[in-house]
Amino acid sequence: MIIVQISDFHIIPDGALAYEVADTIDALKKTINYINSLSTPPDVVIVTGDIADRGRKESYRLAQEILSQLKSPFYMIPGNHDHKDNLAEVFSNHQYLHNRVHENGVDYICYSVDDFPVRIIGLDTSTPGAHGGGLGDKRLQWLDGKLAENTKRPTMVFTHHPPFASGFGHMDLEPFVSRKEFRQIIEKHPHVERVSCGHIHRAASMQFGNTIATTCPGVGMQIPIYLSPAAPSEFTLEPPGFLAHYLHNIWEDNPKIITHVGTVADHAEQYSEYPFFDFVSPS
Repeated sequence: MIIVQISDFHIIPDGALAYEVADTIDALKKTINYINSLSTPPDVVIVTGDIADRGRKESYRLAQEILSQLKSPFYMIPGNHDHKDNLAEVFSNHQYLHNRVHENGVDYICYSVDDFPVRIIGLDTSTPGAHGGGLGDKRLQWLDGKLAENTKRPTMVFTHHPPFASGFGHMDLEPFVSRKEFRQIIEKHPHVERVSCGHIHRAASMQFGNTIATTCPGVGMQIPIYLSPAAPSEFTLEPPGFLAHYLHNIWEDNPKIITHVGTVADHAEQYSEYPFFDFVSPS
């Protein structure tokens, strides 16, 4: 099974540039074209938040128009730039967006998808009005219960916010709330193959409990590798990226997930494949 993960589009109303420089609409179009051109198409695409930049319905309508071109089915979770109700209203055919966990006056979008060899859990870590993320008791209880329902199937948990510090100073100002409790639940369930997140606009990975937590590159823009507490809130216009999570048992007795990082070429039609040759180890 192949799961492609994309994240952090930051779509804004048509005709404008995000933060006055980033053509996030064009970046998303190129990304979808590229995914559709992959030699082995994904079984499913997961979008890990910040679909719109300011949660406007017109931004979601644009995102819907572009995402509808995907040849694979897709699922979404909201990020801190998203408006949950506007997202669910525009993507009205995505019924899972109405699966909510009510906690402290907020309805969080949380769901599981059991239609594939890998079980997919979407876990909402975004609280309206906050930049940082985390989980409360109700969502932690919901996650623990869902993971206990099926302990035989490899599972991936998708969130917007990562439960670890990135090393980018401006992104680490607000720690992930209840990350220790989150880690303890993941440790209870060894069938969780990956916790995969967005928010950081850069591919990164870190041990988390008895599994691996990863972050996905951004589509709309990337965050520069400025590993310092003094790192300012800035971005670069590097090409969009994505993650490809591949479940296989090529060298293993039991299926395992490997995660690859992909970069989107300027145009899908420029994507070509060339054969290696003379690949025998020199003697």
